[in-house]
Amino acid sequence: MKFNKLFYIVIPFIFCIIVFSCAGKKYIREIPYNYSSDKFSQTVQNQKENSDLNYSLIDDNPDGLSDDILRIKEKYSIILEVMPKEIRDYKLYSYLDEWIGTPYKKQMLEKQVGVEASYFVQTLYSDIYKETFPKTPDGIFRSKSIQLFTGRTFLKEGDIIFFRYDKFRPISDVGIYLHNDRILACTAQGLNIYDFNDEYFQLRYVAAGRLKEKQ
Repeated sequence: MKFNKLFYIVIPFIFCIIVFSCAGKKYIREIPYNYSSDKFSQTVQNQKENSDLNYSLIDDNPDGLSDDILRIKEKYSIILEVMPKEIRDYKLYSYLDEWIGTPYKKQMLEKQVGVEASYFVQTLYSDIYKETFPKTPDGIFRSKSIQLFTGRTFLKEGDIIFFRYDKFRPISDVGIYLHNDRILACTAQGLNIYDFNDEYFQLRYVAAGRLKEKQ
């Protein structure tokens, strides 16, 4: 009889120990490791500072580029989905960075007011590459400073893209090739970066042009 009483007392006690032990382990597993506390935050901050000091010893900017150029490289490597090292024409990206988002307006070249692609390309090439073009798409197309080609596989950063939108004008508009089939063009949505593979551009693509090397 005493054994039976002891059995009914001990077994529930053992059962409670097991349940609470398992529940405790589950609760501990669910506690976030990076919980918030002043001490923990300070530890993390110290680790970050030590890490920054270690990385600063490595020359990850051998060309001595400015902070603005490094920002441009990182920004457009993300936008164009390429490695930062692929962004080489810093002047080009710095220039267009100030104009992206400008609304389309015919025969206009004024930030925040409006811009036409051929006007923009003419000014960009004049300011960056010291090459003077006419302000019209067909005028740029017929420039003797341009080497024309049609193969898309030859396209590289800075090439001019020519489009035909109007059957009465064989060369109706221009754009600039950047990287990874991304182009700078001006549509009804304004001056921006677009996907060259879009049917809108593919149906209108005529040729591309590159500055000839000066002798």
